[in-house]
Amino acid sequence: MENIIHAVILGIVEGLTEFLPVSSSGHMILTNKLLDISSDDQAIVTFEIVIQLGAILAMAIVYWNRILDLFGLSRKQQSLGTFTTGRSAIRRRRLNLIHVALGIVPAMALAYLLKDIIKGEGFNQAPVLFSLVVGGIYMIAAEWLNRTRRVKITAETMDDISYKQAFMIGLLQCLSLWPGFSRSGSTIAGGMLTGTSYRAAADFSFLMAIPIMVAATGYEMLDNYKFIEGDNLMFFIVGFLVSFVVAWLVIVLFLRFIQKVKLTHFAIYRFVLAALFWIFVMR
Repeated sequence: MENIIHAVILGIVEGLTEFLPVSSSGHMILTNKLLDISSDDQAIVTFEIVIQLGAILAMAIVYWNRILDLFGLSRKQQSLGTFTTGRSAIRRRRLNLIHVALGIVPAMALAYLLKDIIKGEGFNQAPVLFSLVVGGIYMIAAEWLNRTRRVKITAETMDDISYKQAFMIGLLQCLSLWPGFSRSGSTIAGGMLTGTSYRAAADFSFLMAIPIMVAATGYEMLDNYKFIEGDNLMFFIVGFLVSFVVAWLVIVLFLRFIQKVKLTHFAIYRFVLAALFWIFVMR
């Protein structure tokens, strides 16, 4: 019973934090510490991969039409920019697979080159604590520059994002390789720094998360699938389902209330989390 309760708690934490700019890795380290769970246990490492897959599935469902649209398979016309030729305005789809590739390749390439360093040293407690604070400051700065129009807004929707902006967001996503920094935090703030609206940056960040996380978790699963055994199968199933449901709710609600919950709010939360991390993990 205790394992199932732990599965539910960890699934909730993963679902709540994976796509919000608050650092899921920092939350998982803190939660494991509070529950007295060893983060070095390979079964727990595998479990964390499995619940990430649940969160990915939720994201894929929310953006399913968008994904189909990228491959030209959607029945709905998803786009959205316009251009004029002669007397008529013609609508066209702006976002395509090139945008997504430009957004994900920099971080994926750097992650491959630095994988041993990231896995060996990156998840030590001090780097995670520091990145929670630095990431929060970065997000406050990005929102302030965007809101005060120090950065010119050129992309109100995801479909207005240019190739240059997609690539710049991809470069800034490399910050998320620093555990605790937050992938969504680096990309949403990065989008706002390159001239996208808050909503456009969030949409593009979430869409990019799908291939990035599928690649990362798929790679990790190749080395860890053997730890999913019959006697702990229910533990994995419960965690996966809880993470999926919670992540789906979080994504839907976040996109619905995005204008009311600013990056600065998440940054302040990160500072509080850093304090809790210091008290319960570092000391």
